[in-house]
Amino acid sequence: MKKYRIGIVGATGAVGQEIINLLENREFPASEVRLLASAKSVGVEMKVFGNIEKVRETTASSFEDLDIAIFSAGSEQSLEFAPLARENGCVAIDNSSAFRMEKKVPLVIPEINEEDLEIHEGIIANPNCSTAITLMGLYPLHKRFGLRKFFASTYQAVSGAGKAGLDILESELRSSLGLTQEHSSTIQSPFPHPIAHNLIPHIDVFREDGYTKEEVKMKNESRKILGMPSLPISCTCVRVPVIRSHSISINAEFQNSVNIPDARSAIESFEGTKLLDDPQQNLYPTPIQLAEQNFCGLGRLRIDQGFENGLSFWVVGDQLWKGAALNAIQIAESLIQRNCLSFTY
Repeated sequence: MKKYRIGIVGATGAVGQEIINLLENREFPASEVRLLASAKSVGVEMKVFGNIEKVRETTASSFEDLDIAIFSAGSEQSLEFAPLARENGCVAIDNSSAFRMEKKVPLVIPEINEEDLEIHEGIIANPNCSTAITLMGLYPLHKRFGLRKFFASTYQAVSGAGKAGLDILESELRSSLGLTQEHSSTIQSPFPHPIAHNLIPHIDVFREDGYTKEEVKMKNESRKILGMPSLPISCTCVRVPVIRSHSISINAEFQNSVNIPDARSAIESFEGTKLLDDPQQNLYPTPIQLAEQNFCGLGRLRIDQGFENGLSFWVVGDQLWKGAALNAIQIAESLIQRNCLSFTY
């Protein structure tokens, strides 16, 4: 089997570390895994496929001889270095929001629009974590009934805000339980209000229309991935005191008449989403249940009484996996399987 040289930009971050672990777990055909990060991480040793590798600084020459580079270091790094990777003939798979809405950049969830990879020009975007998990629930129902509109409310884990989100939740919880003398105010919080024992309906910055950038990302990215530029969508994004995995409550209206048996069949036959739906046995997806799983879980499936041809359901997925690291690796695997690593631009 042919093997490929892969780079990971942001290797020391939370998503970067998940990428390293998943490459090994999925037996990705890598002849080299080049660990790249900022200057402050140079020399850090990390285990890759059983070997100890040292982190290198990301520079213009970092992408020479690489086939694929996965970027998980934020938009600024992606904007600077993804075009340089492309100039070296290396396909850039980007986890940031930098290129998602660029017309010539495919925005891909392989289970949904893998064919878009065939028209890439060297840069491929990974969707927002909540977008990915939402569409893993919606898409099989869209294929069966024809989506007309949807409303989503997200319940997003603190790890979506990085290590700072985890640290502040732990600190606030310990303080509230009297387990530490350290007050949470000594840790800089990424949230505008306390997160322990609380919910915050505020992710990213507010716009003049009252929506946050996170909510607008979900709308625009969903339209692009589904190829439905006028699809009516409204989202509310909420941060919750959960460590890992995002949950989304969805109310969707469809063009054709819906029924539960056909809806269940559509979900059960869709790769990447499992039906976990037996309320009488307390079976429905939860964040703990879906952490570190390579599938999303869908439950609480029912006829929506507020819509004609409507369905309501609950979908949960690990935002560090399907919302970031796993989806990026699946894109790389699809590029290889479809023999479309080569590109022109």
